Amino acid sequence: MSRQALDEWKQQIPLMDYLQALDWRPARQLSRGRSIGLCPLHADHKPSFLVDPRKSLFYCYGCGRGGDVIRFAELYHEVQFPQALVLLRQWRGLAPLLHEVTSFYGMQLHRHAEAVAYLYQRGIRSPEVIQHMRIGYAPGGCLRAWLTDLGYPLQALRQAGLVTAAGYDTYRHRVVFPLEGNLYGRSLSAVAPPHRFLPGAKGGLYSWDQARLYPEVILVEGLFDYAALWQAGFHNVTCRWVPISMRASSANSATAREPSIWLLMQIRTAVVSRRLNRLSLGSPNTA
Repeated sequence: MSRQALDEWKQQIPLMDYLQALDWRPARQLSRGRSIGLCPLHADHKPSFLVDPRKSLFYCYGCGRGGDVIRFAELYHEVQFPQALVLLRQWRGLAPLLHEVTSFYGMQLHRHAEAVAYLYQRGIRSPEVIQHMRIGYAPGGCLRAWLTDLGYPLQALRQAGLVTAAGYDTYRHRVVFPLEGNLYGRSLSAVAPPHRFLPGAKGGLYSWDQARLYPEVILVEGLFDYAALWQAGFHNVTCRWVPISMRASSANSATAREPSIWLLMQIRTAVVSRRLNRLSLGSPNTA
């Protein structure tokens, strides 16, 4: 790729848009349209990450790293230049589509009593946590029509893994949790495969940019465990989401470079309520 082609390509992915898709938020605004906030590249407790949207550049006064959106993707995902380009291309094409899918599934949740009843059964009963996690429901049979009416071609929906070759919703009869660049679907049926992700996902830590603002973080096993703790007031919580085919891979690198993460991998939703009073936020050794 020539320098001119690369520069034109980078203009199509503003750095600020990519940061906001990763839940980065500025702590305060500076002059000339610049912003500063916590650095997503290291354990930052004082805003040191400067972003200039006009130049689409960043610099962190804490870790001393900076550059453009490609350099940020390299550092954030810990990949080389070619892999960073692939990730950014995927994000540019998939992000608007997943936004529409998330909105559609969110509208469907309270229209289907079986989905609400399933969440209630799993301990998710707070409207606040449903809104916070943007939980939705895929009833099946109508996603394709919704998205094609918005102008998305059927082939794009198939390539994204949202519909089958026959045009059916792949998340049919599943409670859906939006993730970073992906969707997790939990089947309501006992006969269908319980878990579903879109193809090509690498996994990550759920809502990490919010949890990492706390000096200590609770790491739980799954999204339902996350929801139980979050609605109980423990907002310093995250969980690791990993597609089924990758569950045997090594631990996410973010956990290795961030301090004070408690590994509570076996917390189950059914016992969270009676363990909350015993969780001591003062000593990570209590895990």
